Amino acid sequence: MTTDDISGMGPLVARLSRGGQRLRHADRTHPWVLDTAVVVLVFLMFCLPDLIHGGADDGDGPPRFRLAFTQLPVGGILALQAGLVLPLLWRRRRPAAAFAAITAVFVLQWSLGAPLRADIALFVALYSLALHGRLRQLPWACAAMAGAMVLVAVRVSPAVSVWDALFFLLSTATAALALGMVVRIRRAQLAGLRERAARLEIERDQRSRLATATERTRVAREMHDIVGHNLSVIITLADAGAYATDIAPERGKEALQLIGDTGRQALGELRRVLGVLREAGDGPPGALELSPQPGTADIEGLCAKVRAAGLEVLYRTSGDVEALDGGVQLTVYRIVQEALTNTLKHAAPGTRVYLAILVEDSRLTIQVQDTGPAARPGPPNEEGHGLVGMRERAALYGGTVSAGLTDGDGWSVEAILDLTPGSGGDR
Repeated sequence: MTTDDISGMGPLVARLSRGGQRLRHADRTHPWVLDTAVVVLVFLMFCLPDLIHGGADDGDGPPRFRLAFTQLPVGGILALQAGLVLPLLWRRRRPAAAFAAITAVFVLQWSLGAPLRADIALFVALYSLALHGRLRQLPWACAAMAGAMVLVAVRVSPAVSVWDALFFLLSTATAALALGMVVRIRRAQLAGLRERAARLEIERDQRSRLATATERTRVAREMHDIVGHNLSVIITLADAGAYATDIAPERGKEALQLIGDTGRQALGELRRVLGVLREAGDGPPGALELSPQPGTADIEGLCAKVRAAGLEVLYRTSGDVEALDGGVQLTVYRIVQEALTNTLKHAAPGTRVYLAILVEDSRLTIQVQDTGPAARPGPPNEEGHGLVGMRERAALYGGTVSAGLTDGDGWSVEAILDLTPGSGGDR
């Protein structure tokens, strides 16, 4: 067969597949139609010739073959045929009952010595039992089938050797049984594949929803850090600028400039965070300019903004901080940003803040401690979104965050990250 012949079979295979699907759908909707069609087909092919010729023995066979069987009247033939064929209507819904009824009529028929072409119904019933019945019913069905075949072999022994007849009959029965089991196993495999495909589709949807929820949580955390910190700085600068306008106008102007710078920086960070949510087709390539993620090098600028808002920040580092991974640097920056924002919200102007970032082997420690006291009411140790966000970020690197009051009136935050390879973001 050439390649053109194979390619030309594509439309034919597609039509056959669609036809098979329509047939299966029709069978599920009207199951009696197929069963009735099987009965009608068996009647036309195997029963009608016996009614026309008066039985399987039509007088043309060898004399000893004709003497071995009984010639039944048409009424008797029709009654036996009905007993053999009509139970096939229940071959799928009640396969065991149909097989038992057909076997009983088959044994009665051969006990009378009247062969009929409708005996093919027994093999159809065995096939249906193997396909639709319970597996524990097959042993007794096979035993009954073997007994019926022995009876047939004995009855035809004047014309055919018993062993030859048994070989032919048992081979036919085995073929019917094997065909039913093969189709049953194939259907079970297809059902398993469909179930697995449905389960994989559900798992894929669940992973997609989980990834979406994780991304939303990440974006929400970034938004909280960006908006919370910059708004706190802007509010503090605005209050200070309003107070300084009457006393030192140049300080008020400086406050306004700082507010503008802080607002522009916040806007840039928001654009960067929200930019990851945009679809690729929302704009032309390169239309969205993203700034790099902040790192430890940007902490000094963060401290400068907090100092401009009225706090005294003392910042020191120990170890090779600049060599940290980009993800670790972003985590450190956000934790420091949130800690300074909380201090800016709750501490009085002029509060001194000690900030230290220490890198020792595979351990990174962030310490933020202020001298207090709190400028406005509200327990600073109340666990809000900020502390939860810091703990979530630290947990990405196998770390912990602890926060609480110091011996004086101040507040302390300490975060410890594990820098061991494989213990952080790779998990």
